[in-house]
Amino acid sequence: MSTVSRIVMWIGGGAFVASLALVVWWYSITMSTPLPFSGWTALAIDAALVTLFAIHHSLFAREWAKRRLSIIPSTMLRSFYVWVASLLLASVVLLWQPIGGELYDVRGPRAVAHAAVQLFGLWLIARSVAGLDPLELAGIRQASHSVRADAPPQGLQVTGPYGWIRHPLYLGWMLALFGAARMTGDRLAFAALTSLYLIVAVPWEERSLRQSFGDDYARYAARVRWRIVPYVY
Repeated sequence: MSTVSRIVMWIGGGAFVASLALVVWWYSITMSTPLPFSGWTALAIDAALVTLFAIHHSLFAREWAKRRLSIIPSTMLRSFYVWVASLLLASVVLLWQPIGGELYDVRGPRAVAHAAVQLFGLWLIARSVAGLDPLELAGIRQASHSVRADAPPQGLQVTGPYGWIRHPLYLGWMLALFGAARMTGDRLAFAALTSLYLIVAVPWEERSLRQSFGDDYARYAARVRWRIVPYVY
């Protein structure tokens, strides 16, 4: 691999980390300030931004889409995906149209309960990605054969939180976002739009998992019935 390719990969990895940090700062700080309600046009624009990110995130992971990108060297394919995903995620933040409004702002013991929900969500996220190679995730190291976005590279993950639900990373994301003690209209919109995408994407992802892992995944799905929320979905 050339030096230029390695530089592109490392810069892309930096962009990936920066885009995630931007989202955390944006949701935690910027979105915590309630603004006057600005109308439904802003929500429509924001939904379009999230949809654009979701389309790339879902379609690019499909094998037929990767084959159409054969012009890109296989060693750079993951880096290309990370570059585009990072730019689209940053675009969601930078182009987001403030919706405004506030649903609630709780204090005292209830705020502690909300914090506990968010911490549990963050713990689920951390446990779900614990086996991932960070360099592979950032597109610096070539991706392995695994097609599952929330599973370690070595194969199908069935232990830990995966023994309770099939997509614990998604549940962790929802708990971390919806658990905010101060729920502004923008926080609710971002949480709802991204969670809706995850719910819609699950059948597509599981179809790929069945193709990749065959009977192993069928047995796992039969044993772990719930996809995201136990006794609900």
